Amino acid sequence: VTVAGNPNPETGYVIDLKKMKKIIMSEIIDKVDHKHLNFDVEFLKGIIPTVENLCVTFWNVLYDKFPGAKLHKILLYETDDSYCEYYGEPVEIKKYDKII
Repeated sequence: VTVAGNPNPETGYVIDLKKMKKIIMSEIIDKVDHKHLNFDVEFLKGIIPTVENLCVTFWNVLYDKFPGAKLHKILLYETDDSYCEYYGEPVEIKKYDKII
C-alpha cells in the first residue's frame, strides 16, 4: 500500500507508518489472512478472488481510511513474478450469487 500527500510540518510525516500499518491490519489483513476468501470474508462475498479483483476491492476498503494522506497504489503479489498494481478510484466489482 502506497499513500501520497504533503508531509505534516509538525511531524515530517505524510502519515505515521505505525498508524498506517494498524489500519491495513485491521481493515484487510486480519480479515483475509488464513481465510477462505469466497466464504469467510464479508467484503469479498460474491467476488471472484483474482489478484486484480482483490487489488480493486482492497482499494475500495482503504480509499478513505488514511487521514491526511491519499491512497496512491495497491500492489499485490500472486506469485514471485506475478502481481497486480492498482492506481485509481473506487469502482464496483461484479458480485455473483454463487462462486464455485
